[in-house]
Amino acid sequence: MDRVKDKVAIVTGGANGIGEATARLLAREGARVAIVDIDDENGKRVAAEIKAAKGMADFWHLDISKEEEVKKIFTDILGKYGKLHILVNNAGIPGHRKPAHETTSEEFDRIMNVNLKGAFFCTKYAAPYMIKSGIGSIVNIASIYGIIGCDTPDYDTSKGALRAMTKSDALIYAKSNIRVNSVHPGNIITPLFRKLVEKIGGGLENTIKLLSTMCPMDRMGYPEEVAQGILFLASDESSYVTAAELLIDGGMFNAPPPKYPDTE
Repeated sequence: MDRVKDKVAIVTGGANGIGEATARLLAREGARVAIVDIDDENGKRVAAEIKAAKGMADFWHLDISKEEEVKKIFTDILGKYGKLHILVNNAGIPGHRKPAHETTSEEFDRIMNVNLKGAFFCTKYAAPYMIKSGIGSIVNIASIYGIIGCDTPDYDTSKGALRAMTKSDALIYAKSNIRVNSVHPGNIITPLFRKLVEKIGGGLENTIKLLSTMCPMDRMGYPEEVAQGILFLASDESSYVTAAELLIDGGMFNAPPPKYPDTE
């Protein structure tokens, strides 16, 4: 308990999945958590449930792909909390299972605007407050597919670029005592994953079984397992860790990339 006591954290995409698990865990460990998301219903639910469990959390509606909106909401959050120590850049959207020559520029831009520029905007407006606080930890949620690649080149590109941005920001902000690290989850069972399976087809049970066979640990992961790694990087326990990448992938990095069946 109290691993991030008295710290203020912003968790983007905190209404579901990894973001929700992270918000809950940070609050349970003593942080005051600002949950931001475009999913108002679930964002408010998570904040209310954290408060009911004697934690501290509030929800703000935010589309991280819009710079002026990020600037305004972060100003509102800091106006209420007065300081900022932790930023978890978790919000993201899935890519398209098609090659570059079939991907439109609009599709590509949308992925990059959320998965990469969104994290950039949040870092841009969080860093000054962390500098003022004299300490900070930024945790960027990338993906194992930003390292090994898959059949979603737009998504993989956005996460690979986020991986690179992490290292640059870590070097730049080190002098301000701000650490910047990335987390690279493998295949995780989240509400978004369930929706994608429903959209693509193939059945949830069969898809989980297929993806599990491609992982050395022979199973998919859970949001709570990723949240534990995020907590470590957010806390002072990782005080000498920056520009690092934490793989939470069940060993996928050391296994062949998955080959998905054709669903067309």
